[in-house]
Amino acid sequence: MTDKGNFDFIYNPIKEKMRDIISHINFITYIEPLVPVEVVGKYIILQTSSETFAKYITNTLAEKMRDAIIKADVGLNDFKLVVEGSDEFTYNEPEEEAATYDPPTNLNPKFTFESFVVGKNNEFVYAAAKSVAEDPAGTYNPLFIYGGTGLGKTHLIQAIANKIVAEQPNLKVIYVTCEQFFNEIIDTMFTGKGPDSRDKSNKLRQHYRSADVLIIDDIQFICNKKAVQEEFFHTFNELVSKGKQIIITSDQPPKELTLLEDRLKTRFSGGLLFDILPPNFETKIAILKRKAFEKKSLVPDEVLTFLAQDSGDDVRTLEGRLTKVIFAAKLHEQPISVALARSALSEAVSEGATEEVTPESVISGVTSFFHITKNDLCGKSKKKDVVIPRQICCYLMCELLSLPLTAIGKIMGGRDHTTVLYSRDKIEEMCGVNDKIAKDVDDIKNLILKK
Repeated sequence: MTDKGNFDFIYNPIKEKMRDIISHINFITYIEPLVPVEVVGKYIILQTSSETFAKYITNTLAEKMRDAIIKADVGLNDFKLVVEGSDEFTYNEPEEEAATYDPPTNLNPKFTFESFVVGKNNEFVYAAAKSVAEDPAGTYNPLFIYGGTGLGKTHLIQAIANKIVAEQPNLKVIYVTCEQFFNEIIDTMFTGKGPDSRDKSNKLRQHYRSADVLIIDDIQFICNKKAVQEEFFHTFNELVSKGKQIIITSDQPPKELTLLEDRLKTRFSGGLLFDILPPNFETKIAILKRKAFEKKSLVPDEVLTFLAQDSGDDVRTLEGRLTKVIFAAKLHEQPISVALARSALSEAVSEGATEEVTPESVISGVTSFFHITKNDLCGKSKKKDVVIPRQICCYLMCELLSLPLTAIGKIMGGRDHTTVLYSRDKIEEMCGVNDKIAKDVDDIKNLILKK
């Protein structure tokens, strides 16, 4: 060990944070006597007087000390212990999980750069995303992508993940929706007590902080959730300090997320911000051509032009119009034409606008189909046989009713609008890959519309 230097200037802010989160007796007994003797990279080397003290600190206080170091925001993220008179470290950072890492299974393999339609509205963010996929933590870190719903944010960030997993399998990639991140934090950190709960919480924390690439979709979901923002702040800091890549999406730029802590807004704005704009007319036609190809349907150009007109800005709505027309052609066994498309969309509008469709009729249709109660549907249960119907109900309300997401969330048991948004997108995605879900949704819709 080198001669002791004066590292109090960097250790004192850390020590004050330790005072805040470590009990008074432990602080006086074990932390107060520690002496900072060296800084190596992102570590501060602390000297203790005995093996007994070192063992207690390692087994009992290490995690809180690491948190204090990160909270102090002095450019360090961990510590090492050395006993006075020895050159051997008695504590090192927790072992990374890389050896047991499995690639994420929640990625849609169809979301690739090749299947993403590039237009004037998204060419710059597409280029940035591709650059990040080729060189994680290189130029753009963090990468923050924002824009309205249905414009391709999820497609783009999953394309990044899919490319890194395929071409750099040694990197640990974590893709998670913000709602999933929130639920995991709550489940492990705030619903249990005792040593097992703490161990579970530490494992979850280490899971995220050992990522090489962390991708969080719809970060606006943590607005007004202080405890989760606190956890994410320290995870963000540690990953960036280690030179790891962070990718985030939101429906708004950081400065407009009014319920987000200022320190997070600052961190997000410190990287590269890109917005995805609505597609222009030519890009809409290109998207329709791509979707028709994926659905293995031959759609004449004049039909694509008709579908692109007055379709709004949401790409999902655009694809929905195409899907209705292809379905109508198969149902009536007719070739796809403008007349057929006009008829199919007219029927859909007529059905969606009928006065008989109300929130209660949608709820009734879903509960009848799945044989569950309204209390189950709108309650807090996380059982799969309730969660899927709940998500389908949110999806159908979005499709059949002209209600804002916040209103639907209130109807569905006081849920956040981002939960409704996640449910809608989840079912829409599942309908494309799961025939049973697609059939169930179609059957429930018919049940509702015939009432």
